[in-house]
Amino acid sequence: MGLYSRFLLFIFLAVSPAGLLAQHSSRMFVDVDYDAQLFRIKQEITYHNQTTDTLQDFVLNDWNNAFSAKNTPLAKRFSDEFVRAYHLAKDEERGNTKIYSIVDQNGRLLNWERPKKHPDIVDVQLKNPIYPGMKFKLSITYEVKIPSDRFTGYGYNDGVFNLKDWYLVPARVVNNEFVRYSNENIDDIANSICDYELTITLPKGTALTSDLYIGNKTSKGDKDEYYLIGKNRTIFNLVLEKKNSFEIFRNEVVEVTSNLRDNRVTEIQKADIVNKITHFTADNLGSYPYGKIMITQADYDRSPMYGLNQLPSFLSPFPDSFIYEIKFLKTYTNTYLKNTLKLDPRKDNWIYDGIQMYLLMKYVEENHPDKKMMGQLSNWGILQGHNLFRVDFNGQYNYLYLLMARKNLDQPIGDPKRTFIKFNEQIAGKYRSGLSFAYINNYLGNNIVPNAISEFYNLNKSGYTSREDFEQILKSKTDKDINWFFNTVVNTRKLIDFKFGDVDREKDSVRVTVKNRTGTDVPVSFYGVKDKKMLFKTWLENVTTDTTFTIARQDADRLVLNYENEIPEYNTRNNWKSLKKFSLGNKPYKFTFFQDLEDPTYNQVFYVPSFIFNLYDGFSPGFRVHNKSMLEKPFIFDVEPTYSTKTGKLIGSVSFLYNHYLREKGLYNVRYYLGGSTYHYAPDARYIKFNPSVQFRIREDDFRKNKQQYILIRQVLVNRQQSDYVITDEQNENYSVFNLRYGKYESEITRHYNFYTDAQIANSFGKLSGEIQYRRLFNDNRQINLRLFAGTFMYRSTSSEFFSFGLDRPTDYMFDYNFYGRSETTGLFSQQYVMAEGGFKSMLETRFANQWMVTTNASFNIWNWVEVYGDAGVLKNKYRSPEFLYDSGIRLNLLPDYFELYFPVYSSNGFEMNNGNYSQKIRFVVTISPGTLINLFTRKWF
Repeated sequence: MGLYSRFLLFIFLAVSPAGLLAQHSSRMFVDVDYDAQLFRIKQEITYHNQTTDTLQDFVLNDWNNAFSAKNTPLAKRFSDEFVRAYHLAKDEERGNTKIYSIVDQNGRLLNWERPKKHPDIVDVQLKNPIYPGMKFKLSITYEVKIPSDRFTGYGYNDGVFNLKDWYLVPARVVNNEFVRYSNENIDDIANSICDYELTITLPKGTALTSDLYIGNKTSKGDKDEYYLIGKNRTIFNLVLEKKNSFEIFRNEVVEVTSNLRDNRVTEIQKADIVNKITHFTADNLGSYPYGKIMITQADYDRSPMYGLNQLPSFLSPFPDSFIYEIKFLKTYTNTYLKNTLKLDPRKDNWIYDGIQMYLLMKYVEENHPDKKMMGQLSNWGILQGHNLFRVDFNGQYNYLYLLMARKNLDQPIGDPKRTFIKFNEQIAGKYRSGLSFAYINNYLGNNIVPNAISEFYNLNKSGYTSREDFEQILKSKTDKDINWFFNTVVNTRKLIDFKFGDVDREKDSVRVTVKNRTGTDVPVSFYGVKDKKMLFKTWLENVTTDTTFTIARQDADRLVLNYENEIPEYNTRNNWKSLKKFSLGNKPYKFTFFQDLEDPTYNQVFYVPSFIFNLYDGFSPGFRVHNKSMLEKPFIFDVEPTYSTKTGKLIGSVSFLYNHYLREKGLYNVRYYLGGSTYHYAPDARYIKFNPSVQFRIREDDFRKNKQQYILIRQVLVNRQQSDYVITDEQNENYSVFNLRYGKYESEITRHYNFYTDAQIANSFGKLSGEIQYRRLFNDNRQINLRLFAGTFMYRSTSSEFFSFGLDRPTDYMFDYNFYGRSETTGLFSQQYVMAEGGFKSMLETRFANQWMVTTNASFNIWNWVEVYGDAGVLKNKYRSPEFLYDSGIRLNLLPDYFELYFPVYSSNGFEMNNGNYSQKIRFVVTISPGTLINLFTRKWF
């Protein structure tokens, strides 16, 4: 770029609205080795000490180096969320930063270090103190190895570099202290505001796209050199590719560069959508200070419109133009706010999320008021009876927040972003923030919240901001007390739940009691409704206990709390009160085919076809009737009558469950259960099981820690019919077992620990047992699994082995395991394997222990999912000496706990392949339960 061009560019930027802010500058010279994914960088940082303290050291963010090892905070985050790809990746797929030298303005080499456990932060020790108001310069020489994009969406992939947070940058300073945040894959880097100059050399023909201003490129042999500049930036984006995939849209508001996939949207449609959204955002926030903005598919993929992107494309629930519009709106507002708000992105993330989701809801309300959450599927006649297909597009946000609140997994939106579990960080917390902004906007009215957002946005153009600034602006615009919003809605996880008490009807007035079920002191909206038409609305305040009001009836036939769902309320099923003289109840019953989203206007009952399979009942069709909607509720009943195709008899199950969630305790859930079932355990005999129980579940205060404890107390009553196929006696036909169990576990992708102790008391026996399991994935991608089991009888007065400890297969007398052929002793179904009790895979001559047993099981992978296993143990039977037994073989761990194969090789029987019939010795694990398989893929979210 020529001197004259640079001069004009500097003049243009200097007079821009953002030109008076930054006091720091960063000048980088970057040479790109495209094939090696290596950037060689020389960087000059000029830093202005704007603190009131004297600086002895200096902190740089180096988030690219978070990819350098398997024990970084980033790697730990992946492990916590069961992301296996990063740990199994090759070294060349992970990135790193190699710093060769850091030199001060006097040419002196400076010492630097990476703090322990924070390899993505560089702490530079200064030779001379830097006093307040002084400037100093650092010159840094380093190399950046760009990681694969398959871990975070940013990096290299097939000749494309999508770059973010790849260079060294001064960390932000708050209260005279450098902010030291490590990269945890949540897009919350805390950078200082800098002016950037970037000179980058690329292989000739490489397309470069950035949200910095790009000067004329200069050709130098087989290289192209670009010059880029930007002022007052905390971050900037850069994409390098062999073929340019970006389109440019210009209007009087902003220049947009985008490569969002367009799903067959025409150029005219895209231009119209971009124009409409850019004007909407500028009108509701303020002008964009940087002139150009970059909207990438990678950014959208990082934070998609959940729900919109989950439906299969062949259903075409939304027009292509609407999909593009919502994708662009979501990504544009996110980028707009992240580039302009100078908040602490980790501590104050709720403001980013709240403003963004508030804008999204407002945009849809203004431009697509008739759109439904499920799009055009809502027009299908067969689906119109389901609430899922009648909910407005904006209605989905409250349901997705409630999904976590009902599981007692919601978190305060004002907490630091790194403390959130993934579902809250990406979905529920984000939506709850937007709902909270909509809540206080409805309460205050008069455009107070939109005006406060605009004023706060403009404040960010002049410097760093915080939540205190936003709070001060909002409070300055109203005389109402809104401390409840910040102290309760933002900073706590207190639930909001109001309901009606007694109602006394008069001719022209109504005396009504409103109950606050949670004691949360927030305002609640109160409506009078007739034939679904709103007659009046008012806000009730200070309803912390049961409060009685007298109001004019105004011909209303129903009173409703939170009628328009402006409040993120825990339970809206109790918000209705009929004023009709004769009423069978406040809500009618509704029977719905298949499961549905909760509808607060009905008592819902669902019915759905079902089937079960076991060898003795066959593939048996059934019909399940239950009240479990897509949201958790305290009381759940489930009745599943089934027709046994092999016996021609009725089988099935019934259960009643009550969940009591405790909000602020380590003991967070008490589950009361009463259930019964009856199936066939042999071709000619059925069993009936009755099981009352109570379970206490305990968790850590830190929700991100995958640690839990539980205590289970149950009584298992079993009645087994006599069978000619299976030998039974009176003691193992009808029996009752009291069971007390304590367990705890801690789980992540690199480490799993599980422990339990178990006591069983019955008339004919008493048993104690315990188990410890440990799994470890090492840095060389080798994995070891260890298990220890020990059990003993306290007393025993039966000669049957039915209640004995099983060496290779439990007898499962409490019918806890899903055996497909539980009474089989030969054939395929006898080879089904369950890791329980002894845990052996080979079927040895001695298969049970009626006094005590101690076994250990181990496996170690030799290649991907191929493992070697070995079992060893000692067991004792009455009137016999203790026996030492062992086995070994190959395990194909195709899908752990769901699909596995075991091939015995050598055991106490000798070489397993010598005795013939080897196929009958192979053991298998197969799980066909859809719910169990779903848990495998959703565990990273919760």
